[in-house]
Amino acid sequence: MTKFIVRRLFQLIPVLLGVTVLVFSLMHLTPGNPAVIMAGESAPEATVKAIEARLGLNDPLYEQYFRFLGNAAQLDFGSSIRDNIPVFDHISARFAITLELSVMAMIFSVFWGLLAGIISAVRRYTFEDVAMMVVALFGLSMPNFWLGLMLIQWFAIEFQIFKPTGWGSLEQNVLPVITLGTAGAAIIARMTRSSMLDVIDQDYIRTARAKGVKEGSVILRHALKNAMIPVITVIGIQFGSFLAGSVLTESVFAINGLGRLIIDSILQRDFPVVQGAILVIAVVFVIVNLVVDITYRLLNKRVDLN
Repeated sequence: MTKFIVRRLFQLIPVLLGVTVLVFSLMHLTPGNPAVIMAGESAPEATVKAIEARLGLNDPLYEQYFRFLGNAAQLDFGSSIRDNIPVFDHISARFAITLELSVMAMIFSVFWGLLAGIISAVRRYTFEDVAMMVVALFGLSMPNFWLGLMLIQWFAIEFQIFKPTGWGSLEQNVLPVITLGTAGAAIIARMTRSSMLDVIDQDYIRTARAKGVKEGSVILRHALKNAMIPVITVIGIQFGSFLAGSVLTESVFAINGLGRLIIDSILQRDFPVVQGAILVIAVVFVIVNLVVDITYRLLNKRVDLN
């Protein structure tokens, strides 16, 4: 296991380098000159040139990239164009909120997705199976922003059960978590059902039943454990999508998380903040994939780690 983890860490290096290239390219592909934004549209050309020289924007691209790469390795993403505060301070102040939202949405998705998937597989081709898969399809088809607005209209404005904006209290957290986690729950439910159906009729399941093992133990300890391998992959991908998908959810519910920071920074052409935030999300996503690979082995000793 240790050799596998070390090998996977080395394999992540080119992936992370590719991510830094894409993130670095954002500032040069996006219209607008950061120096002009900092100085103002009516600033003299000499002032703009001075800012470009101070930021190193006149240097060759490869020099700018290696400087960006070296600084990023030290968690130095530069300073915000808008308020000159270090980008890392902006990210650290918002990332905890986005991570908390993503983790809670993930728990919501895994719980309801596994529950619905297991029931659908056990009760296949019955009314319960069809109803749950229809609900899952509906949840998968709804855009996050539309679902969020509908939940606000129903449960915050009409019934006034929850609060429509903010983050921190139970009344504020429920609607954003449901909004972000519904699509993930639908995907996990469909994958769980499909994977369970592949193993539930296997010989070892029939043998366990023939030995008198209780049905609940057969489903949870034998069938579900072996069906979880593809589900774990989906869960890992969904967690990464929650970090990225929080952009819309945080905007709808006015949550001051990393997603809303990215939106505000894009509108204000604050490129260093956008670069730093996207790079952090990408690195977390890569780490989650590593955790998923390790989880494979913990769930099933037959998984090849080479």
